[in-house]
Amino acid sequence: MSGFLDEMAAASRARLETSRQAVPLRDLARRATTLAPAPPLRLSGFDLIAEVKRRSPAAGVLRAAEDDLAQRVRDYAAGGACAVSVLTEPTRFAGTLADLTAAAAALQPLGVPALRKDFIVDPYQVYEARAAGAGGVLLILRMLPPALTQTLLACARELGLFALLEAFDAADAALARRLVEGHAHQQVLLAGLNCRDLDSLQVVPQRLLEGLAQLPRGVPRVAESGLEQAADAAALAAAGYEAALVGSALMRGPEPRELTAALIAAGRGAR
Repeated sequence: MSGFLDEMAAASRARLETSRQAVPLRDLARRATTLAPAPPLRLSGFDLIAEVKRRSPAAGVLRAAEDDLAQRVRDYAAGGACAVSVLTEPTRFAGTLADLTAAAAALQPLGVPALRKDFIVDPYQVYEARAAGAGGVLLILRMLPPALTQTLLACARELGLFALLEAFDAADAALARRLVEGHAHQQVLLAGLNCRDLDSLQVVPQRLLEGLAQLPRGVPRVAESGLEQAADAAALAAAGYEAALVGSALMRGPEPRELTAALIAAGRGAR
């Protein structure tokens, strides 16, 4: 792994132990399995997963803590987002599980699922996601042994969660292909390619086009990082991506609903 992912994995494991002491797995599982189901993920050709990300390790603060999170996710949904990704990592992204709970509650009546985006290393954190109202989880393939990835996918499937498999390079994409080939068809999987350089933490947009062919076919392929404007969405959709995940541009912009709608329209127009 990179130094950054090593750091994030270690911090995630430390938070995991604190959480386990506060809430035993049996209590968390009871909460997760008795919650009303999350809205299903609905896809329509070219889709946008809009992200709530208060801070970026590379760019710093994107939105002040007092930003109205519930209104922001409602704006994303009104703009046509198929899901909302919520950073819950606190040390470098200023996220919390409370953010996920608030976002999921605001999205539930709108029929849009929330995705927990974090550095998940244990099934306990998948239960945390569902207990907070999430309908999906992000799994970073670079961080996880293949057997653990399978365990996390099985846990997500049992809880009715979709999973976004995040790749950074050809080796990750090869693992994503193997996972997709062997996955249970009742679970929705997405294959994402993140173009962020894990050493510099800078985005390298051309990696999205260079790596597209390596991602598995038969599942929606998601372009992650580096999308700023409608022309970017159009280019990626024309290349073959079925979805994009956009965070920083939406968090910095003054009109999240309008930008969400513009990105989706450009992508669908290009396809």
